[in-house]
Amino acid sequence: MKYIVFILFTVATNAAAQLMLKQGMLSLGPVSFTADTMIARIFQILFNPWVFAGLATFVISMASHLYVLSKVELSFAYPFLSLAYVAVAVFAYFLFSEDLNSWRIAGIGFICIGTVLIAQSGRETHAVDAQDTAQSTQINVAAREISG
Repeated sequence: MKYIVFILFTVATNAAAQLMLKQGMLSLGPVSFTADTMIARIFQILFNPWVFAGLATFVISMASHLYVLSKVELSFAYPFLSLAYVAVAVFAYFLFSEDLNSWRIAGIGFICIGTVLIAQSGRETHAVDAQDTAQSTQINVAAREISG
């Protein structure tokens, strides 16, 4: 649980990147590609300030996620990324007036419940690890006393 701050930072930057990408695409208007304009259109999209910022934020999010993966189990860390959906849905409602109907709210509720359950499993795992470490330490001390 001590890496939860980094996990939540990963979630926040992931959600922020999505919101920036959406803003960038809205500012560009409807996108269409033709053989003549495809390369120019791709550069126009990539170098839109909002899209560029969103992509840069994704890089930061990925770097944070890689750090988290070096410290905690994937099966613990990865489900937290679903909280990015929660953040995106809520912020999209306020920023872009997107629909937040009862089905989406129910889904958000289930995501939150699932994430809490996964977080609790991490506590139990770390508590068991701490107990095992304490017991190992006691056994090592006892072994030294016997042999010494």
